[in-house]
Amino acid sequence: MTTAYDELYIGRARVTLGNMLHFAVYDLKKDISTFYQSFIDTELAKRFGKGEPKLTVGMSGAELAYEVIFKATGQYCDIKPTPCYDKTPEYWAGWALAYYEWNRNIPFEQINKTVPITDIIDLYHPLHEADITKFIDVMDARLKDVIRKSQLARLRLYAGLTQKMLAERSEVSVRMIEHYEQGRKDINQASAETIYKLSKALGCEMEELIEK
Repeated sequence: MTTAYDELYIGRARVTLGNMLHFAVYDLKKDISTFYQSFIDTELAKRFGKGEPKLTVGMSGAELAYEVIFKATGQYCDIKPTPCYDKTPEYWAGWALAYYEWNRNIPFEQINKTVPITDIIDLYHPLHEADITKFIDVMDARLKDVIRKSQLARLRLYAGLTQKMLAERSEVSVRMIEHYEQGRKDINQASAETIYKLSKALGCEMEELIEK
């Protein structure tokens, strides 16, 4: 499965997301579900999930939280983070979730629809001392219907497009897109022109559409 972005950024991205959630809860006193939904609604989650360096490695967790608040409310926040030397459940949830999103290339928004952030935090006690692969296994089991989606479907969802919108942008018919996504036609056997049109419409490399 193709990862969401270059492995170079994932270590720092995990720390950033973990610190963002910790800061939001313990310093900003935000409700975690409401704040995390703002992260998604402002499309910062989408940009972070695609590995935008400004967000994944260019900001601290607190700075990313400030950005969420500003984009959601138009207000600036000047509360400073207090030092914390213990990894809280909220920190762990962000740290683990960033890795899962990167590893499985599934948008944060899509993950949250099936496994809300509060459910991920609740996994802290059984899983925080386990290898990250245990977390992946648990998440895969809960997201099995999403995992089964084709690479084209995942990339389309990541781009925030319906099949009809993708068809209009790519000039590939809705019916053909449906067939590729449902496995009724093998996208690996599609013409180079079709792959090119789809990749251009999705803003991805042609190789990313190929099923492994």
